[in-house]
Amino acid sequence: MKFSAFVTSLFLVGSEAFAPNAEIARSSTALNSENGVTTRIGFLQQSAAAVAAFTLIPGQANAAKYGGFGAGSPEVIDPKDAIVDEDILKSDSVQNALSAVRGYKQSVGDMKATLASDNQADIGPKIRKDFDFSVLRTDLNAINAALDEDTQRGTDRIVRAILQDITELEVSQKQKPGVPRSETRLGNVCKKLDKLEKSFDDYLAFAN
Repeated sequence: MKFSAFVTSLFLVGSEAFAPNAEIARSSTALNSENGVTTRIGFLQQSAAAVAAFTLIPGQANAAKYGGFGAGSPEVIDPKDAIVDEDILKSDSVQNALSAVRGYKQSVGDMKATLASDNQADIGPKIRKDFDFSVLRTDLNAINAALDEDTQRGTDRIVRAILQDITELEVSQKQKPGVPRSETRLGNVCKKLDKLEKSFDDYLAFAN
């Protein structure tokens, strides 16, 4: 009995020791995202830190993998229920941002077409050229200004999902020199493109 109690106490202490670290990593990632982590390297580092912490606890690991980003999150309301300020929506700044975001979505379509015609194409330069994080966030946040606070809590998640999708896409499409892209890797890149395209669709639905 004493031995069992001792083991149980060790387990509880160990769990308490890990839990704050996971919480700190999660809070740090969210805070930095809100405060403008705008570089791909910075975003990837924050995401990796959070995932590394969450893997210490099975439940938290699932939360990291299925973090509720996008339209499936309980915080993302149905676009038809969103409260939109029509005057702000019609402003030049928001309309210009909408045009830009539609352009980002078109860029994803262009990459899909490129890979369909050449499965060995290097789309890395286009990703870096078309998806500048600081400009992208500015455009997405400009559209957010036309939405009420409850809606923004959900669209903020979609914004983070978009940034994460782009980061994952850039990593997955990289190839070692002289090594052809396998069908498996090609399929993975195409899935990343589909996911990013859907994220843009999810976001644009709030301004239609």
